[in-house]
Amino acid sequence: MRFLSLAPDRPRRGGPRHLPSGSPAPPPPPLLLLLLLLGGCLGVSGAAKGSRRPNVVLVLADDQDEVLGGMTPLKKTKALIGEMGMTFSSAYVPSALCCPSRASILTGKYPHNHHVVNNTLEGNCSSKSWQKIQEPNTFPAILRSMCGYQTFFAGKYLNEYGAPDAGGLGHVPLGWSYWYALEKNSKYYNYTLSINGKARKHGENYSVDYLTDVLANVSLDFLDYKSNSEPFFMMISTPAPHSPWTAAPQYQNAFQNIFAPRNKNFNIHGTNKHWLIRQAKTPMTNSSIQFLDNAFRKRWQTLLSVDDLVEKLVKRLEFNGELNNTYIFYTSDNGYHTGQFSLPIDKRQLYEFDIKVPLLVRGPGIKPNQTSKMLVANIDLGPTILDIAGYSLNKTQMDGMSFLPILKGASNLTWRSDVLVEYQGEGRNVTDPTCPSLSPGVSQCFPDCVCEDAYNNTYACVRTMSELWNLQYCEFDDQEVFVEVYNLTADPHQLNNIAKSIDPELLGKMNYRLMMLQSCSGPTCRTPGVFDPGYRFDPRLMFSNHGSVRTRRFSKHLL
Repeated sequence: MRFLSLAPDRPRRGGPRHLPSGSPAPPPPPLLLLLLLLGGCLGVSGAAKGSRRPNVVLVLADDQDEVLGGMTPLKKTKALIGEMGMTFSSAYVPSALCCPSRASILTGKYPHNHHVVNNTLEGNCSSKSWQKIQEPNTFPAILRSMCGYQTFFAGKYLNEYGAPDAGGLGHVPLGWSYWYALEKNSKYYNYTLSINGKARKHGENYSVDYLTDVLANVSLDFLDYKSNSEPFFMMISTPAPHSPWTAAPQYQNAFQNIFAPRNKNFNIHGTNKHWLIRQAKTPMTNSSIQFLDNAFRKRWQTLLSVDDLVEKLVKRLEFNGELNNTYIFYTSDNGYHTGQFSLPIDKRQLYEFDIKVPLLVRGPGIKPNQTSKMLVANIDLGPTILDIAGYSLNKTQMDGMSFLPILKGASNLTWRSDVLVEYQGEGRNVTDPTCPSLSPGVSQCFPDCVCEDAYNNTYACVRTMSELWNLQYCEFDDQEVFVEVYNLTADPHQLNNIAKSIDPELLGKMNYRLMMLQSCSGPTCRTPGVFDPGYRFDPRLMFSNHGSVRTRRFSKHLL
């Protein structure tokens, strides 16, 4: 299957490029490119002295968990990236929802700094405000403008991309040389792509329309017909394993004996948790369990095509002689749950299954078969890729850190011990007609009228990992000011909320650290955590005049 080709005929490597109709202008001439490099990307961290700057490929899955075995179907990906490089066992997202998390990847910022709070235009998802303020400062825009990289995007961008009120499909974000973006949310058939700002509709013919394969083919075309005089960055954002979970025909019978994991937090009541978790019906109905088992199986089926995509990319890079000078990242925008605490299917929650994601990286200078326990987040992807290109993080406003030294095996490295997780709940001020017994303010109430979100499902957490502690501390912005705390060393399934039994002094320190992170920006997001040697705590800042622990209230107007 070949289509959307960057060229009508296959030229010899190094020959002239053939660009599609509506494509952006060619890269800048050598003199201008040299000036750009002098202004931004002189020190190249990712390449040996005198060698060409490294290429970078980022493959982003949609809703792929790590905790529930989400990488199991991706045998080729694990072999070609993980076994040839490094797998991170502690990779997190700062928000367990597509648009805020993707915005964090692109900007290197926490949600309170990029102001994307949910998947709606009103929540700043691909809004005009996002386009004006954040898009010019994304790491691909920096790679293009300051480092002279060719930049290629294919797949799902942000959930509201293509909305008529925000420029429609004619809007191509700054920084992208080649643009093949899906209109709005993930689909596998019957979708529309923006091809460098021009709409192209697709139907339901597998051989030419199945989106994961389309993304694979346009990516291979780019590798064949791009310029060979500049390094490149590719971001390939697959629909899988997001709903509607439509597998390719050859994989629709796979995993017939696979069921959602029956781990310790499956189909149990969320005791001592936020009211939204406590409202889930326990035990789940047989129909709900059958539904989530089927969803789990179909999710894995869709990932088999992603596995094929990764294999094709690696083989083409190798055939073109570029694999040894290319970093390849594989990750997901958030995790997922299927039955944990009797919540049938979704993400959005503060627990490990929703906030922890796969992260595999291979590339120059990375030894094979490495596993890192270092705490990383997707706000680190941009800084790391810019570091590879030789661009200083100090020139940006990013909150994340470059983990390139970890990839290269640096010793005696000072690294963070905590990350922030924050989410602003969604809920409509109307009653759901399919669930008339439910009050207004809830959403995602399916199946069996079990609600996955609500307007006051608004929380912030400090996820802490150190030599002695593996903790999560969370506060909700509701009338209860509900607190959840978990010791994940003793309680990896987060069954027991220890907020009322933990040392009050430690509780106060975690509360203060949360307030600091919720108001951080840039370098202040990288200050020492509670268990770091350089941490400083003033308990006088923690108490009001009445002696109660003070909490930071959440902004309802982030835009």
